Amino acid sequence: MAKVELKNLSVEFGAFKAVNNVNLTVNDGEFVVYLGPSGCGKTTTLRAVAGLQTATSGDILFDGQRINDQTASERNIAMVFQFVSLYPHLSIAENIVFPLKARGFKRAEIARKLDWVAEIFKLGDELKRFPGALPPGTKQKVALARAVVRDPAVLLLDEPLSAIDEQFREEMRWELGHLQRELGVTTIYVTHDQREAMSLADRIVLMNDSQIVQVDEPHNLFFNPNSIFSGQFIGSPSMNLMDLKPVSGGFRLGDSSIVLPEKIVPDVVRNSAIPVRMGVRPRDVKLVDEPPEFGIEVAVEDVFSVGRERYFSFRVGDEIAQGIDVRSTSTGQGRNVAIRPEGLVFFDSQTGNRIASKGTDV
Repeated sequence: MAKVELKNLSVEFGAFKAVNNVNLTVNDGEFVVYLGPSGCGKTTTLRAVAGLQTATSGDILFDGQRINDQTASERNIAMVFQFVSLYPHLSIAENIVFPLKARGFKRAEIARKLDWVAEIFKLGDELKRFPGALPPGTKQKVALARAVVRDPAVLLLDEPLSAIDEQFREEMRWELGHLQRELGVTTIYVTHDQREAMSLADRIVLMNDSQIVQVDEPHNLFFNPNSIFSGQFIGSPSMNLMDLKPVSGGFRLGDSSIVLPEKIVPDVVRNSAIPVRMGVRPRDVKLVDEPPEFGIEVAVEDVFSVGRERYFSFRVGDEIAQGIDVRSTSTGQGRNVAIRPEGLVFFDSQTGNRIASKGTDV
């Protein structure tokens, strides 16, 4: 296994910076997930670590050793791509041990490693079959088995589950996380699916516009976003964002007539000289039966269900905000909205950066 360090890493294609001055340390045995929208630079970063893409500047280190000049085959990495590529004329066992044979491993060692990886991936009953007879999820397990059979120092995964049907994806997510913990291999995983990132990662590296926006544990990334982008990208439904405008007794939300009581806004926001944008997740905005101690009155636009939760939407100026409907009955539109002060986060409207901790306890 290896500790991976990226120091001031940049990858440029002409005038376009695909990766812009990225710094990151992935600890030995850690499962790190790169998350972000398409085109943000996460796959290019992964390819640079793999040796499939040349870094324009900066350093890539494995266990403190600079490896920029090493080829992909010299780096002792294994990579699994989005679309599985197995040899259709070879059995599953032959597909798995192919890299060992190519490297000249002895027959006894090949047999030992095949038994080991077949046990870990629960592939014993599949070894004599051929790829064409396997479901997509099992094919991806075979690709993973082939990747780890030669004990790579680093395992690189580029959207390995996105081509699998949803019915197999949930199971594969669980299995992949379990297997990584059992193997203890340093793993860097790329995805645009936040559910995968939140369920698999020890830490998430959130990227946007070729740069790292935030590196954090999944729980902290959700509850403590450091920017408007982090707050909006993580979570479904997305975080509600509203401009705050000081008025007598509180803060008006955007261009609406809704006024947030002053006492649930922290002092650092009350005294701020810069334009402030407030973020609050739908889970902290609740439609209730009776007027709450800390809340607002709104005109409900719609009530709808997502899984077990019943959501409602309301208009804040030209924008739509959402919350959870926890009323004892869903009849009628209702108006009383309770806001959890601890769930409020505040950002500089101009830079998008966090300017205050969560709302004060009141």
